[in-house]
Amino acid sequence: MTDTDSSVDAEAAGSGDSGPPSEDADPEDVPGFGDLSILQRAFVAAVQNPSRGLLVVGLFAFALAFYAAFWLSFPRAAGLLSAVAVVVTLVAVLVYWLLDRVSR
Repeated sequence: MTDTDSSVDAEAAGSGDSGPPSEDADPEDVPGFGDLSILQRAFVAAVQNPSRGLLVVGLFAFALAFYAAFWLSFPRAAGLLSAVAVVVTLVAVLVYWLLDRVSR
């Protein structure tokens, strides 16, 4: 145990809202990570590592700006690549849906 761990433990012990768990709280009712939706998983990942979450947001903003610049510079090529991306996405969704139906 490091010094920072002991100081965090001391702060947690001194907080007013920490106490014994509720009698009616059942550990079996807590959802597993696999039960979470994609957005909930992204939120959990961002809370666990905020710097990585900021990096992903920054990369998404850069990609969006690059995509807008691509449309302004080469509209026909961007339209073609966007259409290809839509078709690939639809095929992926269809395959995912079919595999989900078969697995049930």
